[in-house]
Amino acid sequence: QVRLVESGGGLVQPGGSLRLSCTGSGFTWDNHAVGWFRQAPGKFREGVSCLSSNGMVTDYADSVKGRFTISRDNAKNTVYLQMNSLKPEDTAVYYCVALEVSYGSTWYGLGVHEYEHWGQGTQVTVSS
Repeated sequence: QVRLVESGGGLVQPGGSLRLSCTGSGFTWDNHAVGWFRQAPGKFREGVSCLSSNGMVTDYADSVKGRFTISRDNAKNTVYLQMNSLKPEDTAVYYCVALEVSYGSTWYGLGVHEYEHWGQGTQVTVSS
């Protein structure tokens, strides 16, 4: 059974930092591209960041460039999202995603319909 389990969400003040983690199980982690999406109340789900299966290629939404960093630890089947300089507009439910690709693939993408596996989400609230 494929599972993605996020953790690390919470309440933080503007300008603060959080690190989200997502651990996968039930599939071969090394041949999956991974990423993070988010959905704020009343808004469409949007891609935040993604990372190729070989860990060499990343992409970020313009709204988070320079503030968020995605990384992965294949030994732990885990992907991280380090979020710095958080803003109230970053408030959303954050979802971890994964897509099976070829080993060593450089594929990456931020399209909602491109990913086959989704976590249950973790709430991030940025407020004073």
